[in-house]
Amino acid sequence: MNDWGAVDRYIGDKLLPDDPSLTAALAANAAAGLPPIDVSPAQGKMLHLLARMADARRILEIGTLGGYSTIWLARALPADGTLVTLELDPHHASVARANVARAGLADRVDLRIGAALDTLAAMQAAGEAPFDVVFIDADKENGAAYVAAAIALGRPGTVIIVDNVVREGGVLDPASDDPRVIGTRALFDYVAAAPELDATAVQTVGAKKWDGFLLAIIKRADRR
Repeated sequence: MNDWGAVDRYIGDKLLPDDPSLTAALAANAAAGLPPIDVSPAQGKMLHLLARMADARRILEIGTLGGYSTIWLARALPADGTLVTLELDPHHASVARANVARAGLADRVDLRIGAALDTLAAMQAAGEAPFDVVFIDADKENGAAYVAAAIALGRPGTVIIVDNVVREGGVLDPASDDPRVIGTRALFDYVAAAPELDATAVQTVGAKKWDGFLLAIIKRADRR
């Protein structure tokens, strides 16, 4: 038996005051039948703080779901900042739009519906301005391709965060036939070989069980 969930609740009680907009978003997601796979409150606050540390003005999120992490990230932006978030499922996107609007952030969030790889390719072709932070929390099969797009849409100093990279230890299994594990292992291989990136990953335990985040930064020419 573990106390991971209890520790998350302790952290929340101590450091995360009640937030009606975030609570309402999770309730709306559940009522709409969305899968309960949002980041935890503590993880959401971590994303928020990382975006603030990066002084982000433009954030890219790949994988919106119901907009819970979107709200955390958008709150890190200045009033004239922009968060572009990509979602495949129109139903999920509709729920997310309502949640973001309820949180008072509709003016900062640009939600785009469609296959993320297609949207990302169109963004690159259009020469969109670079993003300061990229958060990747979509299908795991295409993780490496999403990181490649994040590099193309970033700049030196851009922070890239990828969720669900441990998969309860499944990432250790080279013989796994789980497409999510195969995709995650390919993600690690890609990041390890990418000369543009400096990266690490950390394991996490808590209400979301045993998993982890990969954290990378696009290297600056004047840094080792």
